[in-house]
Amino acid sequence: MPANEPTILATSMGIFAPGRASQPRRINPVFDLAADLAGAVEPRICFLDQAQGDQPATLTRVYEGFAGSRFRMSHLALFPMPNVEDVRAHLRAQDVIWVGGGSVANLLAVWRVHGLGEILRECWEAGVVLGGVSAGSICWHAGGATDSYGTTLRGFTDGLGWLPYGNGVHYDSEDQRRPLMHRLVGDGTLPTSRCTDDGVGLLYRGERLVEAVADRPGVSAYEVSRGPDGSVRETPIGPRLLG
Repeated sequence: MPANEPTILATSMGIFAPGRASQPRRINPVFDLAADLAGAVEPRICFLDQAQGDQPATLTRVYEGFAGSRFRMSHLALFPMPNVEDVRAHLRAQDVIWVGGGSVANLLAVWRVHGLGEILRECWEAGVVLGGVSAGSICWHAGGATDSYGTTLRGFTDGLGWLPYGNGVHYDSEDQRRPLMHRLVGDGTLPTSRCTDDGVGLLYRGERLVEAVADRPGVSAYEVSRGPDGSVRETPIGPRLLG
């Protein structure tokens, strides 16, 4: 089991790296970063898909993507019941736990029913690298902007809050994201927030932001903060390009 500083990779990154249609799909380099952070040569990685209701098609795609890699893949399903006998033991044995995208409101509701927040907190404090995309990014924060309630995005303030910031995902690819995050920070609904374009992730050690990383050029992270006069400032955070 890892024994590193508590680590979270909060991203707008897909399972697969971007590339041309003619190229074979390859695992996103963010997973190599996660393995390095965990100090694992053949990392055990567990995928959680509760934000989509544990869709079999998604799980199949993920397993196919990691097949033949150095990663030892597993998943935790909670629909219709847990697929492992001892959820705590299974998650504590991982090097990396990755949470997929979907509905962050539904994700956290299901986790709370099963006591998963407490277990994941134990994993985080023990040094298991936690990460995720979209809903799997927002969940670790105080909240963010979500489409959990419909196509018109709304503010969400019921995150786990281990990272005491707001989190904005898909910042460059969905028109409602940026103005809503500005409004939520400006009116005090969310605290200072960190946001990511598609292909960008934020690396946290404890509550401290270490760096932003990217799987493609030309994208950025941002800090959105509220001034004393209620104005909102957006500051770019240049990411390091992953190999």
